[in-house]
Amino acid sequence: MRLLVTGGAGFIGANFVHATVRDHPEDRVTVLDALTYAGSRESLAPVENDIRLVHGDITDRDLVVQLVGESDAVVHFAAETHVDNALAQPEPFLRTNVIGTFTVLEAVRSHGVRLHHVSTDEVYGELALDSPRRFTESTPYNPSSPYASTKAAADMLVRAWVRSYGVRATISNCSNNYGPYQHVEKFIPRQITNVLTGRRPKLYGSGANVRDWIHVDDHNNAVRRILTDGQIGRTYLIGAEGERDNLSVLRTILRLMGRDTDDFDHVTDRAGHDLRYAIDPSPLYDELLWAPKHTDLNEGLRETIDWYRANESWWAPMKDVVEAGYAERGQ
Repeated sequence: MRLLVTGGAGFIGANFVHATVRDHPEDRVTVLDALTYAGSRESLAPVENDIRLVHGDITDRDLVVQLVGESDAVVHFAAETHVDNALAQPEPFLRTNVIGTFTVLEAVRSHGVRLHHVSTDEVYGELALDSPRRFTESTPYNPSSPYASTKAAADMLVRAWVRSYGVRATISNCSNNYGPYQHVEKFIPRQITNVLTGRRPKLYGSGANVRDWIHVDDHNNAVRRILTDGQIGRTYLIGAEGERDNLSVLRTILRLMGRDTDDFDHVTDRAGHDLRYAIDPSPLYDELLWAPKHTDLNEGLRETIDWYRANESWWAPMKDVVEAGYAERGQ
């Protein structure tokens, strides 16, 4: 398969590219990435001789049309994703997440190319902490942040292009990812690298917010399964049924790193911070026979900590800038 991966130098995309090169050496992989602060050539260095990396913008119509025309399928990861950045400056999220997805849709429509669009569970809003409910593909959209709203808009565009133009597309909405190559602005790598640099970890509010954690490799394995076997027009929810509140996750990280589990600071909570996300992945289990392999969050966090210990050269150049930004916001 000639595979175009948009946003393939970012966290989840880079891990997808690594897995594709390892598990499907017969594929020809092209990565399109703007190489903003959240994507880097270094994330693809281990596979740089096995792929083609194109530095470009997802809203560049001519470039996207050209690359899609050279492909059999597109996996669309490219997106602005950090909620704090969206709250501070929403415009780039509209441009990349909405106009970028429109650009991809028009390109796959003109060439008749298969598309898989990668989205987030944040489009569904929040669940009550004590609710037995979980998100399903029929849960109404109720996004809380500019980030989630732009991803919801992108999802709706994909659905419209499937129905109106017969585009061969699927969508996945995934829960919170963790693992190698995740930017240090995100919750888990921020806490790990704070400890590694002698800083105190930081926790928004009381830490009661619950997330459904999934290892990035499990997410990408599901994406590949949907790409090859998913039903056109369907939305699949990807989760590992790993609900944990942020306080518990932070204390697990501290314990695994040999620190006192109360050795952290409470900081100003994020505006509109969703209480709980939870995914019902049963259609993915039942229809596509997928299941996560990283079911022990403690072990997954231990492996992630080990990766950040061993790869300081990857994350250290961005650490001080990120923490300075958080300090300005009192976080």
